[in-house]
Amino acid sequence: MTGWTAPTRTSEASQAYAAAEEDRAVRPDRYRLGTDAVAIVVDRGTRGAGAGVLGAPDQWRPGLQQYLESAEEDGRLNALGALTAQRTATGRLAARIAIARYLQEHPATEDRPLLPPIVITGGWRTGTTFLFRLLDRDPRLRAPLPAELGAPWRLPGDLDPGERDRRLEAAAAGQYMLHVLNPMMAVVHDSGPHLPEECVLGMGTTLRNWGFAATTRLDSYATWLAGQDFAPEYRQHRRMLQILDAGDGRRWVLKAPAHTAELRHVVATYPGACIVQLHRDIVETVASGASLFATYRSTYSDHVDGADVGRFQTEQTELWLRRAVAARAEASTANWLDIQYSDLIADPEATVRRIYAAAQMEPPDVAGMLAEHHGAQPRDGKGRHRYQPEEFGINPDELRERMRFYTQALDTSGAGRAPS
Repeated sequence: MTGWTAPTRTSEASQAYAAAEEDRAVRPDRYRLGTDAVAIVVDRGTRGAGAGVLGAPDQWRPGLQQYLESAEEDGRLNALGALTAQRTATGRLAARIAIARYLQEHPATEDRPLLPPIVITGGWRTGTTFLFRLLDRDPRLRAPLPAELGAPWRLPGDLDPGERDRRLEAAAAGQYMLHVLNPMMAVVHDSGPHLPEECVLGMGTTLRNWGFAATTRLDSYATWLAGQDFAPEYRQHRRMLQILDAGDGRRWVLKAPAHTAELRHVVATYPGACIVQLHRDIVETVASGASLFATYRSTYSDHVDGADVGRFQTEQTELWLRRAVAARAEASTANWLDIQYSDLIADPEATVRRIYAAAQMEPPDVAGMLAEHHGAQPRDGKGRHRYQPEEFGINPDELRERMRFYTQALDTSGAGRAPS
């Protein structure tokens, strides 16, 4: 078994990468990272207004510096990757300002009640996206779109429907460009402007976001994140939903594997939430996640090593699952629902009905929803996602032993053992 190999780039993508390298030689500040880029990013993120408009420095500056330093030292980024990293930081600072301004102009927003959401989480590649987008087909539920997560102030819940459609279309170009640069991204995780997306796209205005390490090698940043308090980030998450909420009685359905690491904050931020945690064979979870991350990272780096991604994925999975086990022990009265991936595949209708029962909602025509979903988004419709653990330096027996704390915790909780 050979190591993981990055997808071959199309001629159109190769031209885009070459153009970026030429531009970096002419305009290096656009691509600068590390400590030297902090002032540049602050200036661009605030449009020259200065750091004062960003609020308390301890809420955003440490994360900004850690992210930029890690991107420079750990990232192995090509020019497009460096440009994207700087734009990510700039965009999150700009979002911080825009959300604060919106709340100042609409002070009643933070008092807006939210129905307890359904929050789908679990390890990578456990069926979270399938369930998330399936439930969004229920008119009583609502999942956020990429543009809403990226810029909620542009798509508030009370926006005129016609204007809303126009703004959604205007935001679509970036999604299409990603698929030009790396068509394999649609195979490992299909995305698009009209497909609901996970919460990490809207997080990080404190520059704390587990999702950043999915697309970029950020080892030191991830280590720093592990010691951070995410309470301010989840307060901002709630404000984001309050801005987007239309007050029409629909209930939010949310999804992010990254919530696995922060279940304590999810429970505290959304009392009464129905938290659906999916479980899959741990080797499949880690290996498939490594394949996903390697593919994502290859968009922004020409030097992605499969074994290195496998190491990171293993460490991150262990950290997140240990934190999830601890959070569930502390919040034993929360509304938890455990679902096995094998059950979801074997009998999706019965599994979905379990979610509605846990959320205390009458189930709709689940069979009809499934047929509609499979017709619109057939499994493997963009290609088959193929991978082997050995491509990422993963020894299945060693990994199962390392993660035994997790499978044993499921046995002890009575949730049923994750297949292994």
